[in-house]
Amino acid sequence: MRRVEPDTWAGLAVLLVCVAVGTPTLLGAAGTRVPLPVWGVLFAALLTTLLAAAAWEDRRPRVAWACYGASVVLGWLTVLTASSAGWLPILLVFTAAMGAYVAPRWAGPLVIALNTAVIAATASLAGASYAEVGLHTLLYLLIQAATLLSSLAIIREQRLRRELAEAHLELRAASVVLADTARAHERLRIARELHDLMGHQLTALTLELEVARHHDGPAARTHIERADGVARNLLRDVRATVGQLRADAPDLRESLNAVVRDIPGLDIGVWIDDDVRPSEEVTLTLIRVVQEIITNTVRHAGATSLSIRIESTPDRAVRLTSVDDGRGSPQLRLGNGLRGLRERVDAIGGDVRLDSSDGFRVTATVPTTVPAR
Repeated sequence: MRRVEPDTWAGLAVLLVCVAVGTPTLLGAAGTRVPLPVWGVLFAALLTTLLAAAAWEDRRPRVAWACYGASVVLGWLTVLTASSAGWLPILLVFTAAMGAYVAPRWAGPLVIALNTAVIAATASLAGASYAEVGLHTLLYLLIQAATLLSSLAIIREQRLRRELAEAHLELRAASVVLADTARAHERLRIARELHDLMGHQLTALTLELEVARHHDGPAARTHIERADGVARNLLRDVRATVGQLRADAPDLRESLNAVVRDIPGLDIGVWIDDDVRPSEEVTLTLIRVVQEIITNTVRHAGATSLSIRIESTPDRAVRLTSVDDGRGSPQLRLGNGLRGLRERVDAIGGDVRLDSSDGFRVTATVPTTVPAR
């Protein structure tokens, strides 16, 4: 079950306040300048357009902007047609705050100025004195300005946290890849030294014993043949060790656990089957793929959890499947990150499938080892 974020609770609280402010008028406790059913339609339309603007904020910015513009106008009509409804101008405070999320920066002050003019007109229509109109207008002007600035500060803080999470992830992945690369270079160095120091000497020993076999008597031949067998076995073991040092890849589970650890705001689960044994190049590719998946989730998905599974397929390939609980999108657009992910997998002969219909799902299939070029 998806965890409800604080932003969602805040939105529900705002909706309840809006309903509470409009309920007395809907019940006839405050007079309206239009028939009450007409006012009820205006009020319902205002709430609907505000909710639509919030819902389409990330998916369809233009639709959200249009819904927001409609909500601003509906807010004016709702307040002006119920000038004696007390706290009803709070609705205009919420429309001003919503502008920080769905409208350009210049729109916020403009909406506040127009809202303030409407509030002043509403107070005048209610029969307030000039001093009361001024005080009433100034109070709501300050509330709107404070609300808009607070919303902008929250948006900036969320953006900075997201950028920090991305930088943290990039640094963690780079550290893991650098450590794995350093280990790979060290293995190659040891392999070369083993081959240079022992391989040639053991080969020479085998040749010498082969020559001695043809010159010694039958009694010595048995010992020489045993020595020859030991030398050949030792040479075979050295070659196997060298080959193992060249073939061993970094530990995939350890590397990925280091990459996904402590990503703020995102609960990441990683499952790797025990029989997954990718080569070094494939392991490094999988690390970079996971890094890009997490970056994309943090930046665009609005998710709270991400599940990643790596398993072997019947045809001895490796399949990576990731899915988050984010918002998804009916239309998938590939940015630089997802294009880079696809290029990395294609470069080692793999395949990637992307699905954003329900959350965001990535399925990448790669070979266990990369064929020599």
